[in-house]
Amino acid sequence: MSRAGSSRRRVVALGLLTALAAAAVAVAVAIGLVVSDASGAERDAPSLSGRRTTTTSATDATATTIPLPVPEDPPADPRADGPVVPVGTVEIPKIGLVHTVYEGVTLTVIDHGPGHWPGTARPGGWGNVVFAGHRVSHTHPLRRIDELVTGDAIIVGDSTGTFTYRVTGSEVVTPDRVDIVDQHPGRTITLFACHPPGSAESRYVVRGQLSNVGPPSG
Repeated sequence: MSRAGSSRRRVVALGLLTALAAAAVAVAVAIGLVVSDASGAERDAPSLSGRRTTTTSATDATATTIPLPVPEDPPADPRADGPVVPVGTVEIPKIGLVHTVYEGVTLTVIDHGPGHWPGTARPGGWGNVVFAGHRVSHTHPLRRIDELVTGDAIIVGDSTGTFTYRVTGSEVVTPDRVDIVDQHPGRTITLFACHPPGSAESRYVVRGQLSNVGPPSG
């Protein structure tokens, strides 16, 4: 075999080895990039491998067969004397309200503070818990009721727990709209007061939905 032929074969062999080495490097780089991208994606994505977290809804989908409370009729004599019995507290951070609430909606009661409409749901209970209060007289607890907007907290507490409702809406109604105390499936709250301030021409109504339940504050 000639010396020239042998040299040509060595050149060809070296070329093939170089090409193979380059290909191997390219593959290694590509693998490294894929691994790097996958690792970055794991850092940025939410983890689904931990313990599953759950959110408890304040509305009981399975409780539609629970009987609803039956509200009492409006007082025949709004100024009738009667006991003034504290039944809990109401707090509305948005308007700086912290006040004792009482049972009943006669003027004898609400002159002391917000009154719970007898027969409506209890705080946190199934149905619609309803409170009435003054805007300009006595302790005027609901003076700023018209400042409440969707999402604001209304916190009602009694011996059974602390119940946080979130405002879902408001409306102005006529004084004969007794239906605002009606009961419906769910766990809701209704606050109402005279409107505009200093007048009994209308009623300002705020509604809310139960969002959280905690232990009694005491």
